[in-house]
Amino acid sequence: MEQHVTARPASFTPAERDAIREQLERMLANALFKNSKRYPNLLRYIVERTLDGASGELKERHLGVQVFGREPDYDTNADPIVRATAGEIRKRIAQYYHEHGHEAEIRIELTPGSYVPEFEILGAESEQGSGLQPVALQAPPAVERPALRPSKIGYAAVAFGILVLAGAAWLRPWVRHSALDRFWAPVVDSNGSVLLCVGQRPFLGTSAEPGQWWSNDLPRVPDSKPHSAAPITLFELYYLGSQNVALQDVRTLGMLNGLLQAKGKMCNLRGERSTSFADLRDGPVVLVGALNNDWTMRLMGPMRFGFEREKDTFWLEDRQNPGRRDRAVNYQTPYLELNQDYALISRVLDPTTDRMVVIAAGLTGFGTFAAGEFLTNPTYLDAAVKQLPKNWERKNIQIVLETKVISGNSGPPHVIDKHVW
Repeated sequence: MEQHVTARPASFTPAERDAIREQLERMLANALFKNSKRYPNLLRYIVERTLDGASGELKERHLGVQVFGREPDYDTNADPIVRATAGEIRKRIAQYYHEHGHEAEIRIELTPGSYVPEFEILGAESEQGSGLQPVALQAPPAVERPALRPSKIGYAAVAFGILVLAGAAWLRPWVRHSALDRFWAPVVDSNGSVLLCVGQRPFLGTSAEPGQWWSNDLPRVPDSKPHSAAPITLFELYYLGSQNVALQDVRTLGMLNGLLQAKGKMCNLRGERSTSFADLRDGPVVLVGALNNDWTMRLMGPMRFGFEREKDTFWLEDRQNPGRRDRAVNYQTPYLELNQDYALISRVLDPTTDRMVVIAAGLTGFGTFAAGEFLTNPTYLDAAVKQLPKNWERKNIQIVLETKVISGNSGPPHVIDKHVW
C-alpha cells in the first residue's frame, strides 16, 4: 500500500532533490504552466530555494523583488502580484494532480498562506529502487548510518514505517481522512473566499423589476394601479418580489455556510440576481438551487446530468440515456401530495469560469435541502464513496439523489446514480 510522507526541507538527499526537480520540470511542461511566464518562474524559484535549504527567505516582498523585479520598498498591498500568482499556482497545481495519470507522481504542494512548497514522496516508490528515502515531518537532518545487515532490513523497514505513520498522524492533525473532507478539499484549498450563490424567484408584482422579465409560469398580481410600469413599492418588493428566498434554500445555504466556515473558509453570500459573471471568477463557487438559479443552469454545460423541462414537468436529464424521464416532478402537483423529489450534486472545475464549482440543487426545495444534508453530513458521503472509483476526489463528479417527501418534509438522501470523470 502506498504511503505519503512529507519531506523536511533541511533533510533532502541528493536523490530526493533530483527526483523533485524532475517532477517540477514535468509539471512545468504541462499546458497548465508552459504557456505562462509568471507561474513557472515563481514555482521554480520557491522549489529551488527550498531544496537549497533557504525556505526562510520565501516571503512576499523578497519574492516580489527576486522573481518579479519589484523595488525593495514596493507596496505589497497596492501590488499583490506575489499573492495573486501564488493563488493561481495553487489552483493549477490542484488541476494538475486532478488530471488522470498523475496520481503516483511526487506531489509538490503550496499550502494557502505560505510560499514554502511541501513535497510528498511515495514510500512504496522508494522501496522499488528510486533512491528516495521517506523522511518524517520535522525529522532531524538525515545522517549517514552503517548499512544494515540483510537479516535486519525487513524489521527496520517495518519499524520505520510505523514511526513515520505515527509521527505523521500526531504532527499533521489536518490530514484529510473523511470522504466529506476529500469532497470539499478543492474548494477549501482554493485561493480566496467562497461565493455562496442562492437562487431567487422572479418578481410576482404588477411590474417587472429593473433588468428583469416576466415569467410565463407565474400569473400577474391583479393590477390596481393605472399604469403597469408604476414604480415598485417596498411592500411589493418584499412581499411579492425577488428579495424573498425559498425557506428550503435558506436552510441549505445555512448548512453549507456553517460547514465551510468550520473548515476555515470565508464565505460571501449572494442572491443569484445580484451575482455577476465576474463574481464567479473570483474564487470557488457553491450554487444553491437550479430552476430558480440561472447561474446553475448556465454552468451545467454539457455535463452528463442536468435539468430539463417540458410544460409543467421538470426532470433530471441523463444525456447518456436521453429518453429517460422517470426522475421527474410535475409542478401542478398539490404541495402536500408530493411524495418524492430528486436532486443533483456536481463538483467540477468549470471551464467557463476556470474555478471550482459545487452545485446543490433539487427539482424542488425538498431535493435541494436533501442535497445540502448530503454535502454536510459525513455519514452520507462515507457510504456513497463505496460506489465511486479510485481517486474520485481528484476528479469531476456528479451524484444523483432521491428523497422521500412526507407531509411537506424531505427524508434522508439516497444515491441513485453517479458519474465521475
